[in-house]
Amino acid sequence: MMATSLRSSRMRYVNDLPIFGAFDAGAVAYPGTLYADVPARLNAMMRSNELDMGPISAFAYARDAEHYVLLPDLCIGARDEIVSVLLVSQTPPALLDGVKIATTRESESGRNLLRVLLERRYGVRAEFVDDDDPLARARAGAPAMVIGDTAIDAHFIFEPEHVYDLGSLWRAWTGEQSITAVWVARRDIYQTRLEEVRACMHALTDAYSWGRASRDRIVEQAQAIRPRPPGFYEQYYAKLNFTFHLAAQSGLAAFCRELLAVGAIDALPPVVPEVLGVSR
Repeated sequence: MMATSLRSSRMRYVNDLPIFGAFDAGAVAYPGTLYADVPARLNAMMRSNELDMGPISAFAYARDAEHYVLLPDLCIGARDEIVSVLLVSQTPPALLDGVKIATTRESESGRNLLRVLLERRYGVRAEFVDDDDPLARARAGAPAMVIGDTAIDAHFIFEPEHVYDLGSLWRAWTGEQSITAVWVARRDIYQTRLEEVRACMHALTDAYSWGRASRDRIVEQAQAIRPRPPGFYEQYYAKLNFTFHLAAQSGLAAFCRELLAVGAIDALPPVVPEVLGVSR
């Protein structure tokens, strides 16, 4: 019986368009199936074998690394300001000890990045409370963590002094890039269907090359999904990093060390990706 194509993930936010926009535009064909959802749902699907490969949150990889092979070339992160992972709070982070923070269920990396920053940088422990609409909590004056397109909305709603970009806080503290998502394949899939994994990664890197050369098309796609003021998406995408180079690997390693320090993971995972097609 012929095997079905690999089941792959993509984030349901505009931040992945510089990679996935080529597939949406029909400029590059993806040799698998793509399923879009929020990061936490994609993490759960990968863990339960409902997905074969694709981006998952950096925290999900660090927590369950024994189940995955870390793939090369691509990630989602930022050199400094990340724009779409925010703490909105009228109280400074250093004064949030014991305070309840409404958090989205959509992101595990964002929640754990905030935990690391509060505990390790500021020496405080907040209480994270799941909330279906943390933006509404923030509007009501309560501290809240928001991600994705909702976080971008927050920049236009709240006073700048009440908006804390977690990528900027992380960079100022560690000097490292923040990495929110990495590409993985389930270990069993990598061992049995390597050629298909390689074909998907080649298509993804081709798609990213198209996206870099077609920035105006990417911005048009983003504006069609979520209209923003002129120039916003050009500046936003310029701040993101999609290349899993040495600096990004160093940022992931630093994040994993801090996750281990706060007890969020049990062991440090590998942060150097596999070289596709090369045995080790």
